[in-house]
Amino acid sequence: MSKSLWTIRLLFLGLCTFGGFAVSEKFANELHGGAWGLLIGFGLGGLMIGIDEMLKGFSLRAFSAVTFGLLLGSCVAWLIDTSQLFEMTSENIRWVIRLWLFLGFGYIGMVLAMRSNKEDFSLIIPYVRFASQNKPENPLVLDTSAIIDGRIVELIDARFIEGMIVVPRFVLNELQFVSDSADATKRERGRRGLEILNRIQRNTRYEVKIHEADFPEEQQVDAKLIRLTKALNGKLFTTDFNLAKVAEIQAVPCVNIAEIAMKLKPVVLTGDMMQLKIVREGKDRGQGIGYASDGTMVVVNHAQALMGHQVRVQVTSVLQTGAGIIIFAELRQEIEAAA
Repeated sequence: MSKSLWTIRLLFLGLCTFGGFAVSEKFANELHGGAWGLLIGFGLGGLMIGIDEMLKGFSLRAFSAVTFGLLLGSCVAWLIDTSQLFEMTSENIRWVIRLWLFLGFGYIGMVLAMRSNKEDFSLIIPYVRFASQNKPENPLVLDTSAIIDGRIVELIDARFIEGMIVVPRFVLNELQFVSDSADATKRERGRRGLEILNRIQRNTRYEVKIHEADFPEEQQVDAKLIRLTKALNGKLFTTDFNLAKVAEIQAVPCVNIAEIAMKLKPVVLTGDMMQLKIVREGKDRGQGIGYASDGTMVVVNHAQALMGHQVRVQVTSVLQTGAGIIIFAELRQEIEAAA
């Protein structure tokens, strides 16, 4: 991309130099020869390339915003100028006032437009929305916990969700901050989140957008997430129970991935056979504790002596508690010790 860009720049510089020479030939008396024309054309071309290099990273969206802000500021300046507030001033003073009006309001309009995001323009043009015609307008906002958790990738890859994936800039900054933490556990979680995000971006079936809205008046990331989701008319994905409840109170659509996982846990019925590893002693005498594939604790009678072994058990009862499900089982067949 950079090589092609410099090819275009060199071609443009050559055309400017040739154009300067052509102009000097037409106005030979004023420019005193073609050398001056070559120099002026080369200088103007170089100046434009220098301005282009200074504006590196200045996107088409930013240019459109600046143009709109300049137009809006100029309209305000023109309204003030034609309001006859300065009718009694002399022509010279009025010229200076007019100059500062247009410069000042033009600058303020451009700055405000650059600081605004797409949703802010709906206040000015409330019934016009610019959207892609080929992709569904269904923003799915991801928070830090959902990205680090990683199960969102499986939902995306399996096409269980449809829409545009939105990752706020402040969430990306939080991931980078956590990945640079001095704490090894936090650093590992942050790096996992960045890897998950890279995997999401590699999925070509979905559009992934890094949203620049920040809401500086809000101090908490959770409050920013709720405001952004509401502004985009989207859906928030998280594994944070408290954030999901706050979003529900504020009528913001929210999906708790951890809750989905709980709902989709396999149903265990009395009489079902299971195979698991006994990892520790139980509370009562002779009991052994193991865990099902989904992490559910299984209490096995007469299995205390089989710690470290894979065993086959039969479910005798299922107890629902406030912390989750506990399965009680009886030993049916011993399997040889796990490696």
